Amino acid sequence: MAQSETFRCDVCGQIHEGPPLSYGFGAPLAYYGIPKWLRGFRSLLTTDTCRIHEKHFFIFGRIRIPILGSENSFSWNVWVSLSKENFERALELWETPGREQEKAYFGWLSNSIPDYPETANLKTYVHTQPVGIRPEIELEPTEHPLALEQRNGITWERVKEIASIANHHIDG
Repeated sequence: MAQSETFRCDVCGQIHEGPPLSYGFGAPLAYYGIPKWLRGFRSLLTTDTCRIHEKHFFIFGRIRIPILGSENSFSWNVWVSLSKENFERALELWETPGREQEKAYFGWLSNSIPDYPETANLKTYVHTQPVGIRPEIELEPTEHPLALEQRNGITWERVKEIASIANHHIDG
């Protein structure tokens, strides 16, 4: 089945364009734990990285999920916490050709993705990609539904289901 140009949302009943093939988060959960008026003093958030209190370090990447019977994939664009050493190493290689040869960095998923059991703090491996391409996030192979979807793929119907929920529950 090919992607349709519109779908009926299960949440609001409206017809929407899509379904979109990716959703993302504007920041890691920890960022939202800082009062808005203090965020500029206690954190540094860019489109690719986040530092909080110079003690917590995050990188933005994507969890790619194959769509069964399609060449397309669905992506959750998420934040993953890294150790200070791995974060600094990733920044050191940020503009270095061949950086994708770097071994994967261990991290913790740092977003709560709607319509799944809690996803914050799932174990991950961050695979650096060629310069200009976001890191690929591999979930530890567990029985968590998100990890199962990443390994086994999802149907177009599941993509539409995700879109119905994500369109109404993700702000960033």
